[in-house]
Amino acid sequence: EVQLQASGGGLVQPGGSLRLSCAASGVTFDDYSIGWFRQAQGKEREGVSSISMSDGRTFVVDSVKGRFIISSDKSKNTVYLQMNSLKPEDTAVYYCAGADGSIWYPMEYAFDYWGQGTQVTVSS
Repeated sequence: EVQLQASGGGLVQPGGSLRLSCAASGVTFDDYSIGWFRQAQGKEREGVSSISMSDGRTFVVDSVKGRFIISSDKSKNTVYLQMNSLKPEDTAVYYCAGADGSIWYPMEYAFDYWGQGTQVTVSS
């Protein structure tokens, strides 16, 4: 059974940092891709970043480029999203999603399995 467990959200002041984790189980991690998505209240869910484990390709959307970094630890079957210089507009529920194969662009329809969301709130 495929399971994706997202964690690491919380309340942080503007300019602060958080690191989200997505732990995958029941998958062949070396041939897997993980995407991070977020949904702010009243808005549609959007792709933020993704990583393909097989070739290491990564992608981050322009709105977070230079602030968010995606990485993986294959020994732990875990993908991280390091979020720096957080802004109030980054406030959202963040979800991780997974799919077999190489998917380096965070397109919702390409991901088969979704973890539960973790709330990120950026506020003073």
